[in-house]
Amino acid sequence: MKAAVFHGPKLPLSIEDVEIDKPQDREVLIKTVASGVCHSDLHFVEGLYPYPAPAVLGHEAAGIIEEVGKQVTYVKPGDHVICCLSVFCGNCDQCMSGHPNRCSNKAATQRKPGDKPRISQKGQPVNQFLDISSYCEKMLLHENAVVKIREDLPLDRAALIGCGVTTGVGAVLNTAKIEPGSTVAVFGAGGVGLAAIQGARIAGARKIIAVDMFEGKLAMAKRLGATETVDASSSDPVDEIRKLTDGAGVDYSFEAIGLKKVAEQAFLALKPGGTATVIGMIPVGQKVELDGYMFLTERKLQGSNMGSNRFRIDMPKYIDFYLQGRLNLDDMISRRGKLEDVNDAFRAMKAGEVARTVLMFN
Repeated sequence: MKAAVFHGPKLPLSIEDVEIDKPQDREVLIKTVASGVCHSDLHFVEGLYPYPAPAVLGHEAAGIIEEVGKQVTYVKPGDHVICCLSVFCGNCDQCMSGHPNRCSNKAATQRKPGDKPRISQKGQPVNQFLDISSYCEKMLLHENAVVKIREDLPLDRAALIGCGVTTGVGAVLNTAKIEPGSTVAVFGAGGVGLAAIQGARIAGARKIIAVDMFEGKLAMAKRLGATETVDASSSDPVDEIRKLTDGAGVDYSFEAIGLKKVAEQAFLALKPGGTATVIGMIPVGQKVELDGYMFLTERKLQGSNMGSNRFRIDMPKYIDFYLQGRLNLDDMISRRGKLEDVNDAFRAMKAGEVARTVLMFN
């Protein structure tokens, strides 16, 4: 079957044939229907995060169960599912304390060394990216990497929930737990940032300031719930946020790009006692630098891993938000393409042309 294969940083993905094994105990075989092209994949393609090649990238996906292994009771062939990289063992301290997104025993959901690989090519193993590898016509996953969903939800919209929406909305609702009536700034109006903006709107923020450098993305942010926008290409966003908040700063800020400088700006844009949440993937080796005295003002800087999700609980909620008209997934899809369009999707993302490209496999 066809897959987009990663052969190393700074190289385009190559469309090649790969082999997918049969499901073993607690594994499910999924026909991929839709896969979003997420900025996290681009970090690996550009070498900002290391990953061994060859690998099949992609991790934001939805599809239909084709086959299940022994001991699988959660899903059956024909079920519609969203895949999630927050694969959980269900038994470690993190899982048992209600934080399955921080599972400390993911090895329990992976094949053991010496087992036949889930993905191979000409007899050689191909690495499975983030336990998903959705840039492929089929996916072979542990059953704890999927959530069963209602069948009236279009699977291209469902794919967005698999990463970007869960990450952005979850950072607001689960990680930061913003209060109704609060003031919020979101740095970055890509897929994750737009989800965070919508999360802030759903949570009842009274002022939502979107910061970006692309006019089209700021316009989209307004459409999805931002009350004000700041063009960071022409002004200092921290100064502009203070002007929009009568000099005070915001209660909550969110960094949704993955840049050291922007994480620092998100912290500086806070009022005393405010909380900045870093959602983006700051490149390995880079350090965020802040003046120590500012912590005496009780400003806080924290991280968020995949929206602090319990995805089998959260994703059905987000689906209901969508079907109720409170979460706009339709406008977050800027383009649809085929697997062969994956490299152009990365280009369009870097150029600020899209919120999300979704690759369709039908």
